[in-house]
Amino acid sequence: MDSWRIRQAVKALEQGGVIAYPTESVFGLGCDPWDEDAVMKLLNIKQRAWEKGLILIAADFNQLQDFIQPLSSEILEQLEQTWPGPVTWLLPAKSDVPAYLTGEHRTLAVRVTAHQQTADLCRAFGNAIISTSANLAGLSPAKTTQDVRWSLPDLDYVLPGLCSGSNTPSEIRDSQTGKRIR
Repeated sequence: MDSWRIRQAVKALEQGGVIAYPTESVFGLGCDPWDEDAVMKLLNIKQRAWEKGLILIAADFNQLQDFIQPLSSEILEQLEQTWPGPVTWLLPAKSDVPAYLTGEHRTLAVRVTAHQQTADLCRAFGNAIISTSANLAGLSPAKTTQDVRWSLPDLDYVLPGLCSGSNTPSEIRDSQTGKRIR
């Protein structure tokens, strides 16, 4: 049953759709990061300004390679200590990464998830996907499938599942300074 649901989510992503899916702490909204129309649709649904930038979530580090510059061994060591897991890192973005992903920044927020279903989703899609909390900007994020369906009815697909139980959103750290942003 779960593989059928993941295939449905992948189909929606491939067709330029915006989906919701469970993560470590809350439901995320996602789409294909290379599909500008899908990203604009996601931002419109969420009522979020593009200038803030977005987070990408992946099944493994390899799925992030097209988005980030080569990293030093020191930064790679930091990543290995926190991934997979609910720690998002701000890493230097490649020059061809669209501004609608980075916002007004030169970095891109990325994470390798420890949530098995979401990792399976990224593997089945064959790429990282957008991961922003499933809520209207300024409101509390959805933690259940029902919350998502009630608060965001314009989504193309909701992948049913359970969040892993963390009570806080992913931590965000700056790879250049080591500073915790959130």
